[in-house]
Parts: sequence; structure tokens; C-alpha cells
Amino acid sequence: MSDKGVSDDLLEKVVNLCKRRGFIFPSAEIYGGFRSAYDYGPLGSLMLRNVKDAWWYFMVQARDDVVAIDAAILSNPAVWKASGHLESFSDPLVDCKNCHERWRQDKIGDSCPSCGSSDLTGSREFNLMFATHVGPLVDESTVAYLRPETAQGMFINFANVLATTRKKLPFGIAQIGKSFRNEITPQNFVFRTREFEQMEMEYFVAPDEADQWFEYWCEQRMSWYTGLGISESKLRLRHHDAEELSHYSAATADIEFLFPWGFDELEGVANRTDYDLKAHMKASGVNLEYFVPPGNEAEARRFVPYVIEPAAGATRCMMAFLISAYDEDVVSGEKRVVMRLDKRLAPYAVAVLPLSKNEELMKLSRKVLHMLQPHFMCDYDETQSIGKRYRRQDEIGTPFCVTIDFDSLQDNAVTIRERDTTKQKRVDLASLLAELKTETDGFTV
Repeated sequence: MSDKGVSDDLLEKVVNLCKRRGFIFPSAEIYGGFRSAYDYGPLGSLMLRNVKDAWWYFMVQARDDVVAIDAAILSNPAVWKASGHLESFSDPLVDCKNCHERWRQDKIGDSCPSCGSSDLTGSREFNLMFATHVGPLVDESTVAYLRPETAQGMFINFANVLATTRKKLPFGIAQIGKSFRNEITPQNFVFRTREFEQMEMEYFVAPDEADQWFEYWCEQRMSWYTGLGISESKLRLRHHDAEELSHYSAATADIEFLFPWGFDELEGVANRTDYDLKAHMKASGVNLEYFVPPGNEAEARRFVPYVIEPAAGATRCMMAFLISAYDEDVVSGEKRVVMRLDKRLAPYAVAVLPLSKNEELMKLSRKVLHMLQPHFMCDYDETQSIGKRYRRQDEIGTPFCVTIDFDSLQDNAVTIRERDTTKQKRVDLASLLAELKTETDGFTV
């Protein structure tokens, strides 16, 4: 497949749908917005939670070798000094002398993307961490930083987790949380923003097993995306060349997705070696070695574990799922926009729709809604024709609609409509819940 996007206007279509249907809004829009900041609306907040829940199930709940933490966003500045972020977490910055825009030098080549001028300043390093002050004083002694990644919170808690869980290698520590990077050129909707949410796991292994676990997690993470509906043709695994590797990495591979502008990073899997734990051992003076007791004639030994890190952005993943799911087809002679989202990711699993605003129909519909709500995230819509309501639910990705009509008042049955095929079937109210649980493969809250 070419590394060009599906269509030139796909990104624009998805962005417009996100605004129109309540997935993603520009932040502070009534004040003209705030560059690179977005608010997740009624549908977007639900879908983002579903993306994180799907990751959590795959990485933590369904395994017995991964535990969770939720580390602080603010941390002792010594953490960032030891990790190397204070010294080297930077991008090369250049200014255009013609239009005065600022850019990452490694992303633009020899000319300004805004005006085309080649009259650029020399490159200088720009640290990406957001600085703030802790307490009432504003001086160098009170400087702290918003975390640029969640990983360090897991490294500095390695000993605590080991002591409290008694896990044996290999095991992982996972967390989902906000990170902040003062990006020079945020771009492409929510693909690159200054505030974002990460889904990261640090998997601690014996050094001589690091290579095999690196390959294992590359395969596992690719399978997560395809398992949630992204076509293999829209994904690729790109291993970094030696000169591209970070200073702490022995191997890194990017899972790349075919965005409208071409293949770009969706998730990174890295063999971080023992760099982080050794750096924090040296800076803190605390021993972070792993102890293997003697057994089966083997001698006791101590070593600093290697770490395999699958790191994904929740918001970037959500964007990829939206782009992958966007489709247009024709139903009954009419053009239809449909989000073919996996049932586990769709904001609503079920929409309850009374055929009309008849008082008895709405009363029964509310009864159906209240029966389903303990088990599914549900929408309720009684406005406009049933056809237009079906189209609205298709456009936001709702897998199933339950329609209550006038016959329902007599036969105590309702109609289930499936999003992708638009097929309908009649079921008794008494069996509706069981039927929907079967249709959704049991993925209920």
C-alpha cells in the first residue's frame, strides 16, 4: 500500500464530524480557542474512556504479570535530572525570518512550511518540559515540572511495587495518565498536542531475555489494534535504525498507522535496557537491583532489570480508530456516513428510539432504557423521523438501535437494528437484554 492517506479530505471530514456530533471541541472556543488544546465532548469523553478501558483490559486485567499504579503529575525535580530530561529532552528549534513562525528543524527541511522562505535562523535546542513553581515563592528553589511522560513514575516506584506485590520477573507496571510537552509545532488535530494522555507499561525482565520480550510486546501491541478493528493494511511495524535510537534504547519499533497524511507513529515499543533504573539508583542512592535467590543448584544473583516499554497515546489512538472507522455508503438510495467502530469503542452501545412522541410509546421506551442502562452505555432519542435518527446513530458509531413502535404496546416486543448491515429483527422485551449481550459479545460495563 502507498503511504499516502485514503483521501485528501478524510481528515477534514473526521474533524468536522467530531465537532458536529460532540466528540471533540476546540478548547475555550468562545474565547477564540487555545492552540493545540481540545475538549472531549459528550461522545468523545465516552469513546476516550472506552479506548483506555480496552487498553487496560488487554494490558492489566487479562494478565497476571502486570500491576497498576497512578503516579503524581508533579514530581521532585531530581527525577527529571536523573532521567536526563532536564539536560536532553529537547527539539531543534528554528525561526522563519520572513513570517516569524517557529518550527522543529528536523521536520521541515530547508524552507518554512508557512511561507516557503528559506531564510531561517540557526537551530537551537528547546526543552519541551513545562516548568511551574510549587508553593508561594517564585524562585529557582521552587521550580517543578509537569511530567513529560508517565514512565518515570513507574521507575521510581519499582522498589515499592516489588516489595508490596512480591512479583517475580518478568512483570510489568502499567498506568494511564496525563503528560505535558511544550511542542514547538503541534499539528494534525489531536495527533500532536501539548497536553495528552498516555497509556504506558514498563515490563521488567532479565537482561538476557530482553530481546525475546521486545519481540513479544511488538506482536502483542500490533494484535491489540487489529483486534479492535484496524485493518492490517493500515498498520506497519517500523524498527528504528541505529542512528535513530534514543540514548537509552537498545531497540525501538514504532507501530505506525496510515493517517490521511501518510504513515505516522501510533505507538512505540522500546527496549530501554537498565538505563532508567541505574540512573535513579545513582542519583538517589537507593538500590534498585532485583534479587534472585539460590535454587536448583543455581547461585543467588543480583542484577538491574532491563525494561521493555510499550507506550501509546490514548488521544492519538482514539483519532486513529475514528479515521479507520469512518465510512460512506448508500442505504435505500441515500448516502450514509457510518462510523464502523468496534462495539467496545463506540460511545453508545445501544440507542433506544420510540417511533413517535406518543405518550405511551415514550413511557415504554423509558422503561426499556432503564432496563438496559445498568448493562450498557445508552442513548435516548425521540427527535425527528426514525430514519434520521438511525442516520445520526450510524454517524456516531452506535452498534445497535432498539425501536419501540405501536405494535410494542400490544405484543411486548421491540425491533433491534444493527448498524453495519442495517438488518432488523423483532425480539420479545423479556429476551432483549440477553439478545443484546449476545450481540455485543458480553462487553458490558
